[in-house]
Amino acid sequence: MKTSKDCVNQNYLDFVAEISPKTNEKRSLLRAFWVGGFICSIGQGLRYFFQEVVGLTGDELASYVSIVLIFLGSLLTGLGVYDRIGKYAGGGSIVPITGFANSVVSPAMEFKTEGYIYGTAAKMFTVAGPIIVFGVSASVLVGLIYFVIYRIF
Repeated sequence: MKTSKDCVNQNYLDFVAEISPKTNEKRSLLRAFWVGGFICSIGQGLRYFFQEVVGLTGDELASYVSIVLIFLGSLLTGLGVYDRIGKYAGGGSIVPITGFANSVVSPAMEFKTEGYIYGTAAKMFTVAGPIIVFGVSASVLVGLIYFVIYRIF
């Protein structure tokens, strides 16, 4: 026996299904595939550039490619471009490392009006996870310390 609450819930679900936009799954998959592949192709192009032109190898090569891709993802998020790419490509834009950069920068930008500590920093921790943010922050700090020590000695 249906109660009035069940009828209201069903009416609401019917209404939501009626007004929700219909998705074309094949088109969405194709967009995700080619955009994700294009982002990875940019990374591969950067790898060839750093390997052939700059002469990097091994871990240095991988690190520089990752740094540039994270920077580009953060920059495009800051400029509002990555959100449009995400709306167009869906999951294809979050799979590469640039999606990681977007997931860290987006909440930081959204909550910057609440201040640097309670807004920007706190929201970066809730979305990206403390381990990721601490790991990136610690690696930058260690890199700076290493750079200073290397230059002095």
